[in-house]
Amino acid sequence: MIPIPQCVVAMVTAPDMETARRIAAAALNGKAAACANLVPQIESHYWWQGKLEQSAEVLMVFKTTAPKQAALQKIVLENHPYETAEFIVMPITDGSAAYLAWIRNSVGTI
Repeated sequence: MIPIPQCVVAMVTAPDMETARRIAAAALNGKAAACANLVPQIESHYWWQGKLEQSAEVLMVFKTTAPKQAALQKIVLENHPYETAEFIVMPITDGSAAYLAWIRNSVGTI
């Protein structure tokens, strides 16, 4: 039996909505993600170059499959303005069978 590709969620932050929309469009047009949720107006607090920083950002939540996550990461990093862009991937361990099938069908198998 051929294994079903595991679905994953990737989280990325962007400096503004325009950048987030551009990255989301590139990922969707490249079939590297089935969906991109853009959550505006988050406030991030973090250490950067030895200083505590804070900034307004947009959180992007991508749904894709494990086989497509490398392609998604490549698209995100090629289109991202940050020197060190966030790209965190978490497995989806359970969910609606229909929704998970939609993710897999949306991005294809390779």
